[in-house]
This record gives sequence, C-alpha cells and structure tokens, in this order.
Amino acid sequence: MTTGDTPKSAGEMMSDIMGNVGNLVRNEVDLARAEMVTSMTKAGAALGAMALAVILAITGFNVLAASLVAVAIWAGLSPSWATVVVGAGLLVIAGAIFLSAKSALKQVGFMPTRAARSVQRDAMAIKEAYNDK
Repeated sequence: MTTGDTPKSAGEMMSDIMGNVGNLVRNEVDLARAEMVTSMTKAGAALGAMALAVILAITGFNVLAASLVAVAIWAGLSPSWATVVVGAGLLVIAGAIFLSAKSALKQVGFMPTRAARSVQRDAMAIKEAYNDK
C-alpha cells in the first residue's frame, strides 16, 4: 500500500464532510444573492417605468392641457367642458402607462427559487448519502 491509499480516520472524514458542507452552503448563498440582484434589477426597471409614467402624465398635463382646451373651445365646447374632456383624456393615458408598468412589476419574482430548489436537492442528496451507510 502506498501512502495515498491509507484509509482516513473518522475525524478526517468528518472534517472533509464539514468542509464540503461549508462550501455547499457558501455556493448556495452566492446563488441566492445573484438571483436577488437580478430580481432587484428588473424591479428597478419597472419602478423606473412607473416613475416615467408619472412624470409624463404631469408634463403632458402641463404642456398639452392648455392647448387642447383651446382647441376644444375653438371646436365649440364651453371652457369648463373642454377642461373636463382634456383632463379625463390625459388621466386615461397616464393610467394605461401605470397599469402596464405595474403588470411588469408583478412578473418579477423576488424569491430566489433556483437557490431554494438547489438547496432542497442538496439536502436530499446528503440525506440519501447518510441513509445508504
């Protein structure tokens, strides 16, 4: 027998197992962290789109409202009805943009599902390894 073929003691095997479990846990934490960063990036983009919708709604109201009201008055509406019609139209457009961004935000998963599945697989493999012995 060569020195590489000598059996390991129980302490050495336990040390190897604990080292492997430690590495496994670190890898799973890294995977969960990477998944959360991806989710947060998508959420940030959706929230940015929502903020853009609000800014566009305010800007659109301020820039176009007066001219649209003037056009409606020119077309024959009274000033008060022209204001209501233009305001309602701008709110509908802003609402559509907001609902679109809200839908995109709901599709972002905040739970690290891949990491959770991987941890479950690892736990089952460890459990099976110990049950076989």
